[in-house]
Amino acid sequence: TPKPSSAASDVYKRQGRYTVSFIEGDGVGPEISKSVKDIFAAAKVPVEWESCDVSPLLVNGVTTIPEPAVKSINKNLIALKGPLATPIGKGHRSMNLTLRKTFGLFANLRPAKSVEGFKTTYSDVDLILIRENTEGEYAGIEHVIVPGVVQSIKLITREASERVIRYAYEYARAVERPRLVVVHKSTIQRLADGLFVTVAKELASEFPDIKLETELIDNTVLNVVTDPSKYADAISVCPNLYGDILSDLNSGLSAGSLGLTPSGN
Repeated sequence: TPKPSSAASDVYKRQGRYTVSFIEGDGVGPEISKSVKDIFAAAKVPVEWESCDVSPLLVNGVTTIPEPAVKSINKNLIALKGPLATPIGKGHRSMNLTLRKTFGLFANLRPAKSVEGFKTTYSDVDLILIRENTEGEYAGIEHVIVPGVVQSIKLITREASERVIRYAYEYARAVERPRLVVVHKSTIQRLADGLFVTVAKELASEFPDIKLETELIDNTVLNVVTDPSKYADAISVCPNLYGDILSDLNSGLSAGSLGLTPSGN
């Protein structure tokens, strides 16, 4: 789709039409993207697509995305993204992580709901998980101490924990789910995950209508596989790595794969 002028974008918005940045992605991305455009057109969704190239660039050793893509997304405020691959051994970090860092996308909203007519292990899965998106093990802080010994540092900050947990509380209230389940491993990560849990407890007084529960990641995995309906009235929130693993698990139970479980950042 040709890039519309800003004047055209203003007209679209006055008429209830919107310009959305579109990142087709890699691999099956272009095929999926064509289907998405066909579906949107058939449904007469009032959207004009603005194609974005996010091919990775290395600037002073740091992975970045092209400036035109940054400008497009900052202007339109919403983007639709297909799957992105990271070249192995090319020196680039994950493009998904780069996008999150570039735009400060601190919360990853991962719903997993059974698809009617698509048979999987369970037929009534309705899970919502919120994953902290910027730090944890994914901060990428690691180094070689001596040959054969690598140290990887998990980063948890009060600021990042508070903003994602507050978002989770607010989201639980907005979708009328009365429980917030904070998933952690503070029995081992006493300081890091301990801080995440402490922040959740400190915020609880601001949300008296939401019941706060804390749960070890081990127990969450077992409970979800045993009976996902236990979380049908809850929002789960957790640090980055746990959220990555749990969202894949939830997707497998609900739709068989990540391909049928879209998420938002």
